[in-house]
Amino acid sequence: MGKDENGTETGNRINAVENAFTIIERMQELEQCGVSELADTLDIPKSTAHVYLKTLEELGYVVKENGRYRLSMRFLELGGLVRHNRSIYQAARSEVDTLSQTTGEVGTIGYEEDGMRVLVYRSEPVEGVSDNAPTGEFTEMHWTAVGKVLLAQHTDEEVQTIVKRHGLPTATENTITELDELLEEVAEIRTRGYAIEDEERVTGIKSVAVPIAGNGSGSGNSAISIAGPKHRFGAERIEEELLPELRNTANVIELQSRHY
Repeated sequence: MGKDENGTETGNRINAVENAFTIIERMQELEQCGVSELADTLDIPKSTAHVYLKTLEELGYVVKENGRYRLSMRFLELGGLVRHNRSIYQAARSEVDTLSQTTGEVGTIGYEEDGMRVLVYRSEPVEGVSDNAPTGEFTEMHWTAVGKVLLAQHTDEEVQTIVKRHGLPTATENTITELDELLEEVAEIRTRGYAIEDEERVTGIKSVAVPIAGNGSGSGNSAISIAGPKHRFGAERIEEELLPELRNTANVIELQSRHY
């Protein structure tokens, strides 16, 4: 955290703002915490932690319950509004619902922001099974089908820059952890037009994703996917059923997004 607790501007950064968001992110990890617990985990004075928590509480972004603090639902409101204003969400939500129900698998909409994959929306049928990632999740792109198909929209130089910034963390034994291997797969994805995630983030889960063509109306770099248990994602089903459904859905979304 920054050394100045009074909001002194250093270069182009305001320490108090940076500190506040560091606290918010740590509270998300802890789910609930007391003043002392937060201070200890961030290695800051208890008095500093208390001042920030009380300020955030007064602003409505933190709630105190039984002597412990948690983030408030105000963040859900803000995130919901941001998502609502994205044309890709408006155009794709109902189409992904239909895709999910038609295939019986979990459908998702992914968006790229700051070199990360953002899970914008997910639709889960009764029998659907996936990694249970929450809507709004930010994660590295190399270990999901959506993320890899988003990476394929970049040049190799841009992919290298993204990897340099965010790294290639490991989730399973199938996760790609070498840049050269990732670049090879990204090249294949550019050629075939889709990406496959094969137990690369969660054991037992497989996913297929295709890109949504941008049109200058706010769709940005985005993609849709279908995910489910690996045993339901054999090569024949992917080629004959899932990919045609995904591509048809992507085409409809591309057309509809021009009107949002």
